[in-house]
Amino acid sequence: MTQTSSTIPKSAVHGTASGVFFMAFFGTLWAYTGIMGVQGWGVPLLLVVIVIIGIALFFGGVSLLSASRDLTEQVSKTDLSRGKRIRFWFNIIFAAEGLAIAITIGVCNATRHTELIPVLIAIIVGVHFIPLAPLFQVRLYYFTGALLCLLAIITLLFVPVKVTLGEHQINAFMSVVGFGSALILWGTGLAIWLMGRRLLGIVPK
Repeated sequence: MTQTSSTIPKSAVHGTASGVFFMAFFGTLWAYTGIMGVQGWGVPLLLVVIVIIGIALFFGGVSLLSASRDLTEQVSKTDLSRGKRIRFWFNIIFAAEGLAIAITIGVCNATRHTELIPVLIAIIVGVHFIPLAPLFQVRLYYFTGALLCLLAIITLLFVPVKVTLGEHQINAFMSVVGFGSALILWGTGLAIWLMGRRLLGIVPK
């Protein structure tokens, strides 16, 4: 039987669960981008795999919420103020990311370099993790952001835009960046889930 510590505020566990949900959702979106890149090759099996992974991670977040249901909320005025500040800056960062992505897509379409869209978006997403690391005090986000940027740069420099396998053509930029980003975000989600379980005392620190 699992016992949770009453000294842990429920909001801390809920914040961790939210991180898991975030990684599950966007990781699955990136995986779908990868599937679009393979342009029909092995799609049914790939769809099943990414849905299973996404759902499994989602229920991991649900398990954290369920395990924290008996915790009490211990929030001081300082904590409330900090929470408001975090939400404010998160909204700013998220809005800036969305604006940067929209501008990037517009410029790539206007200059007819649509093949660069997934690579540049991966860099934008990676950069957006850097300020999130100190904001949420999760150092793991530094590595997540760096890996996403590194993946995009390596793809841009060393991966051809398209690859032909037999008679089947694959959009390599979309596939490599899509599946690679999905693995990075899913891996981050798994790590956050384990952090949540440590908070609850379910696994040893």
